[in-house]
Amino acid sequence: MTEYKITDGERGIFVRIIYSGRRSMGLEILPSGDVLARMPRCVTDVEAIKFIEKHREWILEKLSAWRRQEKGKMTTGATPVSCLTNEEMEKIKNRIAGRVVHYAKIMGVTFGNITIRNQKTRWGSCSSKGNLNFNYQLYYLPEELLDYVVVHELAHRRHMNHSAEFWREVERWYPGYREARMRLKEIRLEM
Repeated sequence: MTEYKITDGERGIFVRIIYSGRRSMGLEILPSGDVLARMPRCVTDVEAIKFIEKHREWILEKLSAWRRQEKGKMTTGATPVSCLTNEEMEKIKNRIAGRVVHYAKIMGVTFGNITIRNQKTRWGSCSSKGNLNFNYQLYYLPEELLDYVVVHELAHRRHMNHSAEFWREVERWYPGYREARMRLKEIRLEM
């Protein structure tokens, strides 16, 4: 079993079950609002369901709090990705890539491919090979927030973690990163 459904009145809530080498059972509400139940491999489906049902109220309370928090956030105002033409997607990619090229040059770092995606929970990411992924919704934000995300991902070319050294690198190239980071946390990605 990889998913279990609990109901909250008329609404069904799917809990994704992940079995792994861990030793204890746990529940997690992701930033996207998805619910995960992490289980040791030795746990049976029946035991997993009992654990989830035992913690039903906790799940419902946490999801309710998550919904209230999300409701209060601003949105990007992005056009749904399914409604964008190829030309519009190219325009989005060109704007983001232009900022990447600009900052890569002044930061003295290289990068691989740039991919624009409709990610549910991330503004951007950097792979160990230097490939950069950016959420297309960045295009709809003020340029200073786009710049922060670009600098953040390019700083991963020097530090593939979020260590103190990493944050010093970000601050070196984007001194106002703390404010930009807080502003991004107040913006909800469109689904």
